[in-house]
Amino acid sequence: MSTCHQTAQIKPSLGALNTIKKLAKLHSKKLIITLMLVVAENVVYLLYPLMAGFAINAIIKGQSLHALLYALVVFIMWAIGAARRSMDTRTFARIYAGLAVPVILAQRKDDHSHSTIAARVTLSREFVNFFETHLPLLITSLASIIGAVIMLLTIEFWAGVACLGVLIFFSLFLPSYTRKNEMLYEKLNDRLEKEVGFVGTASENTLNKHYNFLARVRIRLSDREAYGYLSIGIAAAFLFATTIWLMTVKGVGNAGHIYSVMTYMWMFAMSLDDGPSLLEKYSQLKEIGKRVNTGLV
Repeated sequence: MSTCHQTAQIKPSLGALNTIKKLAKLHSKKLIITLMLVVAENVVYLLYPLMAGFAINAIIKGQSLHALLYALVVFIMWAIGAARRSMDTRTFARIYAGLAVPVILAQRKDDHSHSTIAARVTLSREFVNFFETHLPLLITSLASIIGAVIMLLTIEFWAGVACLGVLIFFSLFLPSYTRKNEMLYEKLNDRLEKEVGFVGTASENTLNKHYNFLARVRIRLSDREAYGYLSIGIAAAFLFATTIWLMTVKGVGNAGHIYSVMTYMWMFAMSLDDGPSLLEKYSQLKEIGKRVNTGLV
C-alpha cells in the first residue's frame, strides 16, 4: 500500500498490539519473507547440537565423511542468516518511511506541540524496531527454549524437566515485572515529549533537573534488567549443576551425547537470558502504543 494512501486516513491510537497488527497487514509480503528466513535459520540452529554430537561420535569412529556433514550444516545456517540480514534493511527502512508521515499528520490533527510531535515520531520508530530486531529475537528465543526443552526431554529427560520447572518459576513473576517497567517508561516518555521545548527555553537549573531525572529513570530500568539477568544466571548455574550431576551418576559414556546435552542446556540458558530485554521492550511498546496516534487504519 502506498504512503499516500496510508496518510489519507487518521484514527485514534488503539495501542501497541493494534499498531503492530496494522503494520503487519500493510507490509505482510515483505514481513512473511523475512520471518520465513528467521524460522529457517532457527530450524537449522536447533539441529546443529545434535549434528555436532553425531560428528563427534563419527570422528571417534574414524568416519570422516559423516563428520564433515556438520560443516555443511554450519554453512547452511550462516547462508540463511546472511540472506535474512540482507533483507532486513531493505524491508524495515521502507516500513519506517511509510510510518513516519502518518504519525506526524495524526499528531498535527490532535494539535500537539512541535516538541511532542518530534518525540512521538522518534518513539514510533520502536514499532519498526520491533519487527526488525525484537520479533526475530523473540522467535529465536522461543524456538530455542521450546526446542531445547523438547530435545532434552528426549535425550536427557530429567534435565528437560528441570528446564520446565525454571520456566514455570519465572513465569509467575512476569505480570508484576512488566507492570513496573511500563510505569517507568511512562515517566521517561512524559519527559522526552517535553525535551525539545526545554532545549530552547529552559534555564540551566531546569535542564539539569530534566536530564538528571531521565538518568535516574534509565538507571532504574537498567538495574531491573540487571537483576533479571542475575536471576537467570543463578537458575542456569542450578540447571548445569543438576544436569552434570545426573549424567555423572548415570555414567554416560557417549561423548557425542554429553556434548549435545550440554549444548542444548547452553542454548536454553542463553535464550532465557534474552528475557529481561524482551520484557523491557514489551513494556516500552505497550506504553508507546497508549501515547502515539500512528494514523494507521
